[in-house]
Amino acid sequence: MGKIKVTPCGDIEGLKVIEPTVFGDSRGYFMETYNYNDFKEAGIDVEFVQDNQSSSHYGVLRGLHFQINYPQDKLVRVVSGEVYDVAVDLREGSATYGKWYGVLLSAENKKQFFIPRGFAHGFLVLSERAEFTYKCSDFYHPNDEGGLIWNDPDIGVEWPIPEGMELDLSDKDKKWHGFKEFHR
Repeated sequence: MGKIKVTPCGDIEGLKVIEPTVFGDSRGYFMETYNYNDFKEAGIDVEFVQDNQSSSHYGVLRGLHFQINYPQDKLVRVVSGEVYDVAVDLREGSATYGKWYGVLLSAENKKQFFIPRGFAHGFLVLSERAEFTYKCSDFYHPNDEGGLIWNDPDIGVEWPIPEGMELDLSDKDKKWHGFKEFHR
């Protein structure tokens, strides 16, 4: 192994921050962003079937999203800019059900965040622009979307919103309900 450093995220089982080995010199750098064998050895044995990329500007908050009947494992990273990325445990029976974890992802720190199926996911853009990529273990099904409101006090995500930042949310993200409505 040795090509990646994998760090568990607090007490929330399954969430992991991945730091690739970066080889740099005066010309720039090289890194492997994904190698199935290294990830499998680190306990992430997932077949990814779809890659996505988004671009967003400062203050955009996307989430908290999940797929209802076709849950996805996700491996997310930032290729330009900086975001605060959040996952919320929605796995019924989990000891950390309803708990959240956040991590700063940036082009500079090159960290990746592995989010297993059964989590809601979202991010806040902290740089002027950010390009965000993610691998998914299942295909996107547009009629299978679920979400939680980003500022639900029952979840209590501590978003690092700088003073004066105006949040930019989609109409859909403004209408999600809270954890109590999700929790059946």
